[in-house]
Amino acid sequence: MQLDKTLYVAKAEATGGREGYIRSDDGALDMPLTTPKALGGEGKFGVNPEQLFAAGYAACFIGAMKVVAQRNGKILNSAAKVNGEVGIGPVGKGFNISVVLNIDVPEMPRDELENLVSAAHEVCPYSNATRNNVDVVLKIV
Repeated sequence: MQLDKTLYVAKAEATGGREGYIRSDDGALDMPLTTPKALGGEGKFGVNPEQLFAAGYAACFIGAMKVVAQRNGKILNSAAKVNGEVGIGPVGKGFNISVVLNIDVPEMPRDELENLVSAAHEVCPYSNATRNNVDVVLKIV
């Protein structure tokens, strides 16, 4: 799916792989990477790509819910939360990820929230990027 227009380009550099370092061009992201013990790492302090993807997808999905709500003349409750979970495991000769988004919007009727989540899943860039490539489960909590 090609963009109609590029609105923003994020730039970041990684060195050293899973036991390396990441840094954005503006310095806002600047941290060590480490491999989780479950993947054979030593358990040192640092983040891993799956955590970054989980956080990015969760934040982006809330943004998509806000866009959909606004398009419908509403404001998304500021207490809305999305907890992202990203799993990693073998697929054939390689690896893939799976995603669960646990979505909580207090005081929104369930049927309204289901419609919002469904529409946001069509709008969210992470959802569009992963569609038909990654198993994504949307759970309303």
